[in-house]
Amino acid sequence: MDHAAVARRMLEALGGESNIKAAAHCATRMRLVLNDKEKINQQALDDDPDLKGTFEAGGMFQIIVGPGDVDIVYDEFTKITGDRQVSTEELKSVAAEAQGNALTRAIKVLADIFVPLIPILVGGGLLMALNNVLTSENLFGEGTRSLVEQFPAIEGMAQMINLLASAPFAFLPILVGFTATKRFGGNEYLGAGIAMAMVMPDLVNGYEVAETIKAGGMTYWDLFGFNVAQAGYQGTVLPILLVAWILSMVEKFFHKHLKGTVDFLVTPVLTLLITGFLTFIAVGPAMRWLGDAIASGLQNIYDFAGPVGGFLFGLVYSPIVITGLHQSFPPVELQLFATGGSFIFATASVANVAQGAATLAVAITTRDDKLRALASASGVSACFGITEPAIFGVNLRLRWPFYIGMGTAAIGGAMIALFNVKAVALGAAGFIGFVSIRTTDWP
Repeated sequence: MDHAAVARRMLEALGGESNIKAAAHCATRMRLVLNDKEKINQQALDDDPDLKGTFEAGGMFQIIVGPGDVDIVYDEFTKITGDRQVSTEELKSVAAEAQGNALTRAIKVLADIFVPLIPILVGGGLLMALNNVLTSENLFGEGTRSLVEQFPAIEGMAQMINLLASAPFAFLPILVGFTATKRFGGNEYLGAGIAMAMVMPDLVNGYEVAETIKAGGMTYWDLFGFNVAQAGYQGTVLPILLVAWILSMVEKFFHKHLKGTVDFLVTPVLTLLITGFLTFIAVGPAMRWLGDAIASGLQNIYDFAGPVGGFLFGLVYSPIVITGLHQSFPPVELQLFATGGSFIFATASVANVAQGAATLAVAITTRDDKLRALASASGVSACFGITEPAIFGVNLRLRWPFYIGMGTAAIGGAMIALFNVKAVALGAAGFIGFVSIRTTDWP
């Protein structure tokens, strides 16, 4: 690839330097905020042999270049335009100013918080799935022992895998506290610190709070006449999201009203103290209840609707990916894992494979060499969980492959509901997603 030539062709198709408001890039795509989208020469971008597709999301026009090439093309692009290089976070702010209703902005905030955590969540989820394979009984037929029982020599390895898999989820509030506080404009290390307090070993483990309260074994602090439960928040998401926002607001307030050395010394102390008291007295318990209610409500609706609900969710999952709403699913899924398993991940796997299969069908049937190359690569990618190149680069452009993928996913979603298939961990939502499903549901 001649990266400089690609950058020049791209700029020309986008309407020239005067039409570029801001630009950044991620691992595979150029992300641009444009002054006038009517100036885009879409045909030129579609016909370019070095570009793999375009789409618009979150107020940004995005061009799929590919890993290993996009950063070089971006450098050449900014040399021509003279624009200063901005981060994706800065670009998102520019895009948000340009457009976006309240729902769009809320989704973007969740995406900003959880997208950086996807590698550790997927890594931990797949390790958890591997641990399930090693320790589950009846996996290879009724009455069969687990692999660990059959081969005692691997018990230590299984325990190590379980440790590595459990850590990201047990201490998830710390990870979310860091990214959420950073997103809300506070000091991310204060956010991580308050989250550490929420998962301290001195507290009743978050996974055991309900049972401990039911058994009458909960311990309490006496704070100004209030009995405050010494409950931990391991594995939870919603409490730390609100706590991070409150902490950021408190910190900004003190930064605004205190100056110099006083600000440096006093602000962190008061921020942690005030936020900590609010967390354990009110915010944490309320958000724990809300999280449980959301998860229970979703599960009840899904159970009540049965295969019809599964059909409808499978039908709309790929359109949800287009809007970016799927970025709001991780906190809901994590809550569902704590209550028995998630139908969302199972349906997402079906929908991703469906879109990937439709894309591969295009690769087999098309006579266009560029489209065949694009469909082959993006179809395989979609089958292993990365659907954007397939959806935006192929299926949406041709429309019917996208519709067929939706219909296929709907049938799969109905079957998932019919057989009550649940995921117990995150992972790659595609062909290998089955390892994140309850082992009893594998058949």
